[in-house]
Amino acid sequence: MKTVALIFAGGMGKRMTSSSCPKQFMVIKGKPVIVHTLEKFAKSPFVDAIVVVCLTNYIGYLKNIIEEYRVNKVLSIVEGGKTGQESIFNGLSEIRRLVEGNPIVLIHDGVRPFISNETISENVKCAKKNGNAITVAQAIETIAVMEEGQSISDVYERSKCVLAKAPQTFYLQDILEVHKQAQKDGITDAVDSSSLMFKYGTKLFTVKCSGANIKITTPEDFYFARALFDMEEDTQLKKL
Repeated sequence: MKTVALIFAGGMGKRMTSSSCPKQFMVIKGKPVIVHTLEKFAKSPFVDAIVVVCLTNYIGYLKNIIEEYRVNKVLSIVEGGKTGQESIFNGLSEIRRLVEGNPIVLIHDGVRPFISNETISENVKCAKKNGNAITVAQAIETIAVMEEGQSISDVYERSKCVLAKAPQTFYLQDILEVHKQAQKDGITDAVDSSSLMFKYGTKLFTVKCSGANIKITTPEDFYFARALFDMEEDTQLKKL
């Protein structure tokens, strides 16, 4: 196996206040969000296997829906940790246990179902060439730094700003070593893997993606996602 997708489905969705169901298991267009996401990686010829990090109480349910929707390539489902960082480490450790060699790992959010095969392929190509790949979208609004929740201390030039998205792609050995070093240094809740890699001196390379590659986090995102699925359906119908 040369490439493994590590899908993070361990969040409780605290900002999705309209539902008690974790956001990755909410149903859009007849399928749980996590299934939409997994299908994108399962169908990609650039991905050999999938490992999923999941909430402990939902592992059985996830196994059932993976079987129900016949999602292939899922190698293992592993229990999440107390933080996102710990959950990703659990997934990376599972890949180390199951996969020989030093595969490329695409770390992706289970609640980011609009990933395209082109973005997946560009991540793999960029990682092979440069050692890593961080998916980004161009900033389309002004980004400012706010101090103490009131005043603005700095405004960045928009043309130089991007929004870090997913997947974030690394060779397994590189990302595992950084996670282990972070644990030794007492860092337990990093925002994402790219921030950890950057902190420890790794030069990061980017892959541009569409702004539609959203993370479904809030109720507003959920309604926006439904509209995006409608757009996808309309595009497919026009091709018939």
